[in-house]
Amino acid sequence: MISTNTSGIPLRSIVEGMPERLRRDVVVTHFFNPVKVMKLLEVVPGADTTPDVVEAMARFGAETLGKGVVHAKDTVNFIGNRIGCFWMLSGLHKARRARHEGRLSMETIDALMSAPVGLPSTGLYGLIDLIGLDVMDFVGKNLALNLPEGDAGLSYTSFPPEEQAMLGRGQLGRKSGGGFYRMAKTADGGRLKETFDLDAGEWRAAAEPELAEAHHDLVTLMASGDPCGVFARDLMLGTLLYAADLVPQIADDIVNVDRAMRWGFAWQKGPFEMLDALGPTGVADSLEARGEPVPAMLQVLGESGATSFYRKDGSEYLGRDGAWRAVPA
Repeated sequence: MISTNTSGIPLRSIVEGMPERLRRDVVVTHFFNPVKVMKLLEVVPGADTTPDVVEAMARFGAETLGKGVVHAKDTVNFIGNRIGCFWMLSGLHKARRARHEGRLSMETIDALMSAPVGLPSTGLYGLIDLIGLDVMDFVGKNLALNLPEGDAGLSYTSFPPEEQAMLGRGQLGRKSGGGFYRMAKTADGGRLKETFDLDAGEWRAAAEPELAEAHHDLVTLMASGDPCGVFARDLMLGTLLYAADLVPQIADDIVNVDRAMRWGFAWQKGPFEMLDALGPTGVADSLEARGEPVPAMLQVLGESGATSFYRKDGSEYLGRDGAWRAVPA
């Protein structure tokens, strides 16, 4: 068996021109960084990969390497990065609007996009600092070339002007000594966290986030009508609806999608688990009332008469045919 770790180049392009005998043995094994820490391993077959190769690689990943294996399809960025990069790239644009219209600070935006919605403490800007603006720029360019026509992600493949200026001067993140945040030395030899104020274009001392009691819970936050709730709803619900329209395009079922986001991005709940918490039938009704398109899996939910994507304490999930199935071990 031969495997590749790339998520940027489609497997079909990698195996193009290879003899059929070789194509049958080629599979993607996409590990998430840092590999020693992150549980996710996406296994992706090509058009000619035989089932025994997929099964053997998945078993090796789970039993020998101790990974959480998900089965993805040969589409750009597979599952985890398709949804996660949409969240990050759309997040930069929606955060810009929240700073200007809602007067939210960068620190408040990051605080909202962490524990309150069940995401890691890095938040939005902090996560991109960790990854690097240069990497995210490459990701955006690759998405622009490979996303299918009409995909919502095509609106967010380039940076807002402030981040584009940062990229141009090499202010990439932790790898360059600072991006959105940095640690500066004080006169007494201590360390001070500083924030690069995107709108002022200069460094300042990091401020405390401004969160109210209603901002510490996903459901309460998303129902809030204040600027924090408006921003959280704009970014998080937009991402959840994007994910709900990608089955079966990127994976055959919702379980692989939810596991990819929990194991690869350390989300406490996957997109469909979050939708269950918010009430998916209410979300669908709200979209219909506003004349907005209802994503594919929300349509399946409505047509099946189900009120959630999981039932029986999460032991069964709703298939894309509207039938209930046991969640695999």
